[in-house]
Amino acid sequence: MLQVLSPPTAVKSTWRRIDVRNRWVVVALLALTVAVGVAWWSMHRTAPVQYVSAPAGRGAITRAVTATGTVNPVLTIIVGTYVSGVIQNLYCDYNTQVRAYQVCAKIDPRPYQAIFDQYSGQLLRDQAVLDKDRTDLVRYQQLAAQNAIARQQAEDQAYVVNQDAATVKLDQALVEGAKLNLDYTDIISPVNGTVVSRSVTGGQTVAASFQTPTLFLIATDLKQMEVDTYTSEGDMGGIKEGDKATFTVDAFPQRVFQGAVSQVRQSPQTVQNVVTYDVVVSVDNSDLALIPGMTAATQIIIDQRNDVLRVPNQALRYVPGGLSAVGAGGTRTPTNKQPEVWVLRDGLPVGVTVVTGLSDDNFTEIVKGDLNPGDQVISAESRGKASAQSGLPPPRL
Repeated sequence: MLQVLSPPTAVKSTWRRIDVRNRWVVVALLALTVAVGVAWWSMHRTAPVQYVSAPAGRGAITRAVTATGTVNPVLTIIVGTYVSGVIQNLYCDYNTQVRAYQVCAKIDPRPYQAIFDQYSGQLLRDQAVLDKDRTDLVRYQQLAAQNAIARQQAEDQAYVVNQDAATVKLDQALVEGAKLNLDYTDIISPVNGTVVSRSVTGGQTVAASFQTPTLFLIATDLKQMEVDTYTSEGDMGGIKEGDKATFTVDAFPQRVFQGAVSQVRQSPQTVQNVVTYDVVVSVDNSDLALIPGMTAATQIIIDQRNDVLRVPNQALRYVPGGLSAVGAGGTRTPTNKQPEVWVLRDGLPVGVTVVTGLSDDNFTEIVKGDLNPGDQVISAESRGKASAQSGLPPPRL
């Protein structure tokens, strides 16, 4: 007689006939199916968006040109020598404070003294000859007037006197030249100042035959300095005399020195096809902190506005994800090219069209737009795990 089993009883009977190994295979297949389903669901669900924002505020915006320069004295005098010879004495050294006409070095004067003495003696001799010939001329003229001698003889004596006078004048020029060279053996400072460089030592022979050698560099006033900046040609359009400038030097990294543009020199300097111009920044150095030759990292302020509404530059570059595409999901394409910032209002990002003004490396001025100080402007976004506390709704379109 055929026995009919109920469905539960049939399943139970069938399960009993499956060995242990097959049971584990079935369990593994079921687990794999569940895992694939969970992964698919995780990949296709919409993750909440997290926004990085900062408040719009009021403050200063400064547009500046950055350049590297060198600190130099306003006026540096090169002291050389007009005559050649051996340095006999040195009276000035590095950092020596000198006065105008102070002797800084002495060249051996003996060769020039000998020449001076020679020409002086020659002048005395020729002057004596001139005096004698003048006396003879007076006597000859008196005798010629009395017809005691021929008139021609008196005229010849006058010619001799003129020659003697020319010789004496030539001798006087030689003496003056020898005296000038003798005086040049004293190397003097032409100005009041400070010796910043010395290029000669005692006993050294200096030659002034073709080019005047440099013996000393004297800065007239180290309390007034200037920075010669190497400014690229692309930045020259906005720089003008009177612009404020700031700079730092490695010796005082925490100190910002203040100055102003005193010259915009139009002579180009080309190095490896790179054209730069010298923009001179004058600076007060009353405390003598700055030393000639220091390298200065300079910022020349070409425009500045204070107490303006500003937003971070990143906020103007931010666009919510997907807004640049066209398709499903509520995305759209901006209909204008006006600058736009996105603001969090009631927890939702809202696009605000603005008119921008001055911009620097960090902030941009907002001239016009529905934006107020304190509004949270969005600069970035990220999508993370679902969280009711950290997630925010998608943008309002």
